[in-house]
Amino acid sequence: MELLNVLGGPLEECGTDPVTGFTRSGRCEVTPEDVGVHGVCAVMTADFLASQQELGNDLVTPRPEWRFAGLRPGDRWCVVAVRWLQSAQAGRAAPVVLASTSEAVLQVVPLDLLRRYAVDVPDDLSGLA
Repeated sequence: MELLNVLGGPLEECGTDPVTGFTRSGRCEVTPEDVGVHGVCAVMTADFLASQQELGNDLVTPRPEWRFAGLRPGDRWCVVAVRWLQSAQAGRAAPVVLASTSEAVLQVVPLDLLRRYAVDVPDDLSGLA
């Protein structure tokens, strides 16, 4: 079964440094076990990370027991659709890589909202920090 992105094409890799995804495959694939729908491929910004921390979702603190090193601005990460939506509604959404965002998030986040935050991510992320 081919995994699709929100644009209807093949789901592309989101990030491998750090390795992201609910299944830690580097892709925002949403499986039946992923009740949180970790399907939005977002490019972390300082504001988004702060907003998530304020919502009780600490994406900065390392959690080795979950194979999680903590995130920094510029990192790409598969975030929970509802959490991304909460930040968007507060005007603090992270940019989204549509080709790497699972079609499963469309059950939670409208495509037009994702498109508003769409970004092409360069291979060299040093300019985003």
